[in-house]
Amino acid sequence: MAENMEPPVQTDQHALVLFSGGQDSTTCLAWALDRFSHVETVGFDYGQRHRVELDCRAKLRSGLSGLNPAWATRLGEDHTINLGALGEVSNTALTRNVAIELGMGGLPNTFVPGRNIVFFTFAAALAYRRGLRHLVGGMCETDYSGYPDCRDDTIKALQAVLNLGMERRFIIETPLMWIDKAQTWSLAERLGGTALVELIRDGTLTCYRGAIETTQEWGRGCGECPACQLRADGYARWRATEEWSPSRSRTAKCNESTGN
Repeated sequence: MAENMEPPVQTDQHALVLFSGGQDSTTCLAWALDRFSHVETVGFDYGQRHRVELDCRAKLRSGLSGLNPAWATRLGEDHTINLGALGEVSNTALTRNVAIELGMGGLPNTFVPGRNIVFFTFAAALAYRRGLRHLVGGMCETDYSGYPDCRDDTIKALQAVLNLGMERRFIIETPLMWIDKAQTWSLAERLGGTALVELIRDGTLTCYRGAIETTQEWGRGCGECPACQLRADGYARWRATEEWSPSRSRTAKCNESTGN
């Protein structure tokens, strides 16, 4: 019998999260698990210097499943896509062992041209095959390195192009677009309590240099690259707010809001 080549019908409660193993994508995965009935993840290997972050993903997925029984039932398959060609055509500090600095036009030389455009294109192709409607990414325009493919205008335009080009109704979700790094830590705490904060702090890697063996107060990383500096600054600002307390949990917050 011939294999059915028709893709499954898109389901509005199904999502695909672009999951690198860093702080932002892990927070986005928790956000998606809190909202959708079925969530799959996809990571991209493009020869990045910090490729070790991809190795964090299995432990993070397991940790998220252990935080919430509902999340465990909703978490679906993980996928890894080899995009080595992207690394080959990129001459950047993320794909070459060179110093991180500002480049032409004021952009940092960590900018990989077209990276998020390529990521979402491949994610949409995967979602097309698996009947997933929502594509979730950790792009942020509020507290970022100036990458043009992280801008809200870029993401909205890309959503329109994907929908036209694939005859599907994809919805690109960017829950971090208008919040800074301090608010990202706060969002994680609201979603999964102190346990999720600790999982992100100890288990994720956002460092451009992939310094997984170096531990800071805010997590693992070299502490010097732009990604580490953003993460450290956000953590310090979040810790300084009255919202944070190491003993507070999501349950405690619910009790406060209901008067219990």
